[in-house]
Amino acid sequence: MGNIATLQSLIAGRWHGAEAFTPLHSALNNDLIFHTHAEKIDFSEAITYARKTGVKQLMQLDFQKRAQVLKALALYMMERKEELYEISHLTGATRPDSWVDVEGGIGTLFAYASMGSRELPSSNVLHEGPAIALGKRGGFSGTHILVPRGGLAVHINAFNFPIWGMLEKFAPSFLAAMPCIVKPATATSYLTHATVKMMMESSLLPEGALQLVIGSTGDLLDRLGGFDAVTFTGSADTAAKLRANPNLIRESVPFTAEADSLNCAILAPDVTPDDPEFDLFVKEVAREMTGKAGQKCTAIRRVIVPEQHVDAVGQRLRERLAKITVGNPKMEGVRMGALASMDQHRDVTERVEMLARGNEVLFSARDGFKPVGEGVAGGAFFAPTLLLCRNAMVNDAVHDVEAFGPVSTLMTYSGIDEALELAARGKGSLVTTLVTKDPAIAAYAVPVAAASHGRVHILDRESAVDSTGHGSPLPQLKHGGPGRAGGGEELGGIRAVKHFLQRAAVQGSPTMLGAVTGEYVRGGAVKESELHPFRRHFEDLEIGHSLLTHRRTVSEADIVNFGGVSGDYFYMHFDDIAARDTQFGKRIAHGYFVLSAAAGLFVSPAPGPVLANYGLDNLRFVAPVAIGDTIRARLTCKRKVDRNRVDEQGRGQGVVAWDVQVTNQHDELVASYDILTLVQKRG
Repeated sequence: MGNIATLQSLIAGRWHGAEAFTPLHSALNNDLIFHTHAEKIDFSEAITYARKTGVKQLMQLDFQKRAQVLKALALYMMERKEELYEISHLTGATRPDSWVDVEGGIGTLFAYASMGSRELPSSNVLHEGPAIALGKRGGFSGTHILVPRGGLAVHINAFNFPIWGMLEKFAPSFLAAMPCIVKPATATSYLTHATVKMMMESSLLPEGALQLVIGSTGDLLDRLGGFDAVTFTGSADTAAKLRANPNLIRESVPFTAEADSLNCAILAPDVTPDDPEFDLFVKEVAREMTGKAGQKCTAIRRVIVPEQHVDAVGQRLRERLAKITVGNPKMEGVRMGALASMDQHRDVTERVEMLARGNEVLFSARDGFKPVGEGVAGGAFFAPTLLLCRNAMVNDAVHDVEAFGPVSTLMTYSGIDEALELAARGKGSLVTTLVTKDPAIAAYAVPVAAASHGRVHILDRESAVDSTGHGSPLPQLKHGGPGRAGGGEELGGIRAVKHFLQRAAVQGSPTMLGAVTGEYVRGGAVKESELHPFRRHFEDLEIGHSLLTHRRTVSEADIVNFGGVSGDYFYMHFDDIAARDTQFGKRIAHGYFVLSAAAGLFVSPAPGPVLANYGLDNLRFVAPVAIGDTIRARLTCKRKVDRNRVDEQGRGQGVVAWDVQVTNQHDELVASYDILTLVQKRG
């Protein structure tokens, strides 16, 4: 006992705790492997440290620099991933299970580093534009900005994904300059502990950016304020208790819950046992039943199938489940490991007994269940269990009781509307899968299902070649669901970062809004200069540097020549009679000719700091340009983003967005867009 390590909390920059307290056991053989610590945590100190030190250190970086830190941290951890795999198997996870947790978590850091680099500014003010004119004379406008809240985030995580569960919350809150206090579920906290220790050993994180709580949260939630945030992943019951914390309610502390839910898979009525989709459905259900031993918040708990195919689905599922070797993940051929703890084993056993009442057991431990590997007799291994409910419309238990293990219930329906009604009986879930080969069924069913499920996964033979599956939340898409699933949102790309920022409306003159947002706002003051803006290096460009070009009169020859070059002979440009019958009443120039002509007006052709034009944003052709009209363009430096990168020659670069307004002889706007360019630094 004296040789068993005691896990420590990371509080206020130091590791805290030495006296052994709660024993933690291996899921594989129930051996004692760690203890939590007995010493209480001073949460007042932890919160003060996060607010005074963590916020200050994070705010010394901008969005772009924090994205760089995430990438460096991900690279550091990827090089050391095997250390985490070695510990992960103690949770009962197989290598593929651990891959989701270890490399899925690190991959989320990479994803947010990339999204932050592409989509966020090199400042701490995110402009959520465009600005809106609020007055007739152009002197008063309004827009929205998102800024760091100045508080801390408390992340309370579940036992099933000790690494991914932490990192998928840490990444967006770190980008938002919000220091984190992470509280993992105690049963598998040793894996989170190892991960945090690795992160701190990297020396990449700003001081105060991350703290770790091993054991109880004590009075932590009672000390939070309205500028802080709480996220939770776990059971719906625990989510409800935490959400009702009087201090969180009193202080209006944002609380986001992602709760375990009774996710489902629907086999559409158009699919027959002879279709590839039928086998895809069976494979998906079996994979979700046995992956992570069914301990996934997204696992398929309810399998909704047409009554005429239930026996065929049941038979194929039994055949597939019978081939699953359960045991020590270190053993070759083992495809399913153990539940996370013996406590979890007892809980799943009780819930299966509840689900089995009045229903048929199609597959269970009685079908030759025998875990393999030395010492597994004491482990938390649970047999894949498949139940059948033939009266799911009147059986409440199958829609209310969740066995958080390798357990699913087949249920029958007689029509697609009944299938969707059964799916909704779960009172909200994280994800549902619809397997169909008929686009019309998908078009009908998905909008209905989307009202009660956070994500809808449509599976057919076409998507199967690339599908990441029912149970894989992706950084780019939202994770969360309504009702029982917690009503919250995580991930979803930059949406997740915005959850941790404060949105404010700002009103004022375009010039003032430009100063606040760090972006040129139309109508604001510009900085005319004899030096062409394209001749300025990145450091020398200022927001508002502007060029008003000379004029060009559009001729019939321009239209004819552009048609010849482009192959665009659309009647509006070439058929005078047909054009007279349109709303314009005459022939007009190609929109892309106007775009090209504008470029000819403002481009500085000689070699210079502008290296490349890699795209247009927000292109609109606002008004027609006819033969004889005269156009000119205004080019204005709108936004600068320093991605802190260098090219192969070691020269620094930044991204510049240019606002382009093309007007006619009446000063009327005819085309509007942003150009994105790569601009060299002086170096």
